[in-house]
Parts: sequence; structure tokens; C-alpha cells
Amino acid sequence: MGRVTSQTPERRQVTDPLSIAALDTERHVAAGGWEQNPRLFALVPTADLVAREPHLRPGLHGSDLAEGALSAIEQDNLPPTSNLESLLGGISWPEAVVGAALAIERIVVPPGADSDLPDDPEKAVEALANHPQRQDVRLLVAVTRDGQARCLLRQRAHDSDDQVAAGEDIAPGLVHALRATLQD
Repeated sequence: MGRVTSQTPERRQVTDPLSIAALDTERHVAAGGWEQNPRLFALVPTADLVAREPHLRPGLHGSDLAEGALSAIEQDNLPPTSNLESLLGGISWPEAVVGAALAIERIVVPPGADSDLPDDPEKAVEALANHPQRQDVRLLVAVTRDGQARCLLRQRAHDSDDQVAAGEDIAPGLVHALRATLQD
């Protein structure tokens, strides 16, 4: 079993279980700093987790045990890959997992910055990495079997818990790929 993300008592004023789990997981990842490899989490009902692992109960706050609450369990030892789609394409979850979350860092450049990139993929990546207007971002995408999705975006230039953007369609490709891991 992987690690359960730490729960934080100070949350934005969100009440739905997926948003709370996404925010807690994003903060857990953010505590590790930048330049991390992708991190994958199973989302399970907290009540089920505590029933199977009662020693976890003392570390949880009252609201973490609310009806429908979700806990994120990190999946350790992800194989290294340069192709995230192939990694996700090889993952399927057991029924006990009601959702999944993925944290990944990316480089964002302004529109048009990719118009004169070299044809060689390695040189193109290097050019983007050295672009003077590049922005480092971390995305956390969380989805559930019932179709819900939450995306969180943290910019390195504004690395603060109160500066994390949230939405359902910030990263539609990652939402789709992560949802595919939950299909039977």
C-alpha cells in the first residue's frame, strides 16, 4: 500500500469530498517542493480505509470522517516514463478505488512561443525549457468513477496555497486519460 496524504485543517470553503481530497493532495505534493516526478494517488472512501486500517483514525480530523470523505493513497514506485499516456494506459484500479489523482509538473509558454521550435523533439524541449517567458506549473487532476473532475494549478512564480487555481476543465486531456484508468 502507498502512503496516505496528510490532511490539513485549513481548507478553502469547499464542501464536496472530491474538492477537499484534491486540495489536500495538492498541498501534500506541494510540501515536497518542485522538480518532482509525476505522482499518482488512488482515492478511496475514508470510512472504508479506516475500517480496514483502524490505526489511521487518530491522525484524521473530524471533517475527514464526514460522510463521503475521500482519502488519497499514493502509489509508490511508479515506473519512469517519458510517455505519461502510456503509463496511464497501463493502469486499472480495483472497485474499492472510487477515484484517482495525478500530480504532474509542466512548462507553459505564451501563445506563439512554439511557432519556431526546432523539428528535433529533444532540441524543441530544450528551447521551451530555456524560453525567457516560461512558467513552471504543477497540475493536480482528480477524477471519480461517477464522472466528477477537479483540476488544480499551482504556478512556481506564485507558490502559495491561496494562489492555486481550481476548475473542472483546466487540463481536459489529463482528465480524460485519468478517467480511462477507472473504466472497467
